[in-house]
Amino acid sequence: MMMKSRTVPLQSLHPLKWDLGLPDNFEKLLIPKYPNYFQFVKALNGVTCLRLVQWQEEFAVSALQRSNESKEMGNKYEQFKKGQTTLAFPMRFPRGYGAQKKVRAWMEEFQKLPYISPYEDSRQIDPNSELMEKRVVGVLHELLSLTIHKKTKRNYLRSLREQLILPHKEGYQQGKLVNPHPLARLRDKFYHVMRTGLVYRNKGANMIPEDILLNDVEDETGPHESEGECETGDDCYVETSEIEEV
Repeated sequence: MMMKSRTVPLQSLHPLKWDLGLPDNFEKLLIPKYPNYFQFVKALNGVTCLRLVQWQEEFAVSALQRSNESKEMGNKYEQFKKGQTTLAFPMRFPRGYGAQKKVRAWMEEFQKLPYISPYEDSRQIDPNSELMEKRVVGVLHELLSLTIHKKTKRNYLRSLREQLILPHKEGYQQGKLVNPHPLARLRDKFYHVMRTGLVYRNKGANMIPEDILLNDVEDETGPHESEGECETGDDCYVETSEIEEV
């Protein structure tokens, strides 16, 4: 129900079956019992997928919405349903981290952004906006709430990014930083010198390979993106306790 096409490849579900509490052969034992909910279809590339047959509105309520609805919140949740307020994610910071004023100020503004249910169509939201960031947090929060131990490996979600409309922008591309910090450039040059063992002394920069010299033009214009899959410290994606396990 969170997928934009209401369809998910079976091969993407298999790595998640342990975390979701599904039996090994769920596609043979479980799915056929609910023909009114699911059906098997073939994608254009020949991959077998599971498709939602009928939308069930009662299931399109996120864990965050349910937890707020069940709490004694006076009329706050009613205000949220009327669009008059928003929902905040429960958060706990490591000791000392949450005490930083800038962090708290940013989080307070982030929490005030409208809550976008992971079951709502979000294709019209600006992918570069803070609203989309909050929507992504909501999707990951909901996915984790569906798992047995409230965590999973981020690698298991890679094949679902497009269907879940999760961002592909990441920090690394083809093993290199997409937008390197000036200090990172200097560290790379220092590493090259230490690795090769060159001593430049009187000959100066003439011995330094041209490809590692400072490039003022590139520094001013920024690095150029190249085609291919981005890998960020793929660590953009959460676990909750640490995104190593989303």
